[in-house]
Amino acid sequence: MKRLTAMVAALFMVLSTAGAADAEYEYNWIEGGVTVDLGEIATVDLDPDFLFLDGEDTRQLALEYGDPVSGDEVGSIYSMDEEQTWAVYFDYEETGHIKDDEKIDAKALLKSYQAGAEEANKDREPGERYYVTGWDIEPFYDEDTHNLTWSLLLENDNKETFLNYNTRILTREGNISVILVTDPENREADKQILQNQILSQLNITDGNKYTDFDKSTDKVANYGLSALILGGTGLAVAKKAGLLAVILAFAKKFGVLIVAGIAALWSFIRKKKKNKPTTDPAQPAGPSGE
Repeated sequence: MKRLTAMVAALFMVLSTAGAADAEYEYNWIEGGVTVDLGEIATVDLDPDFLFLDGEDTRQLALEYGDPVSGDEVGSIYSMDEEQTWAVYFDYEETGHIKDDEKIDAKALLKSYQAGAEEANKDREPGERYYVTGWDIEPFYDEDTHNLTWSLLLENDNKETFLNYNTRILTREGNISVILVTDPENREADKQILQNQILSQLNITDGNKYTDFDKSTDKVANYGLSALILGGTGLAVAKKAGLLAVILAFAKKFGVLIVAGIAALWSFIRKKKKNKPTTDPAQPAGPSGE
């Protein structure tokens, strides 16, 4: 697992060498107004004002930026509007069918996060410590859409607040992780974009819906909703000293929400977007990508 400090250090290292990287990889930016695939598990009717990268390009962008990758990436969405500073990342993990009959105890989960963070801070230097201050949005599960949503608030030693906003869409044999990268100032407006213009346009492919589960043939996950909120670790593991590292590894876009890194992140993404192809968005870019 990569420590948060290493992620931030890698960010600035990559930014300093971004000019050389531009000539080495060509991104196939897909412009909105078409339907895009999230692997083979789902599709999104892409808003005309948005841009999309598939799983391979999403991983490459993360590597150039210095962000860790899981190998589960299936796509990412960005705004064409240079004033919009958000991004949405999609992963798909085949965990087995996750049963949704568990009652979520938000207070117990928060205490587990806080206890783990306190233990992790014992090994951190002043200025590198992070504190779980509460829920931005308490975990809740929508039985109709089979979506699990939560948002956790944290702050650093300088009392700067940052957050992650997570949605997990349960499927037949796994879950789609949807992570919104934003900042406290814009989070409410960006949540509305996520809900109304992205998630409402996402469709699980036939045969992969949660209701398509076949108990006679399909694998069942060995954990439920609470453990999914804790990164699939379960409460017992989450109480150990490595909790904060688990959070950062599971929600790998978490670290870039630090106030000091937001401007650099969007400068980096804007630079990459300027190199998007001008060809038909439904077709792969040509040899030049221009």
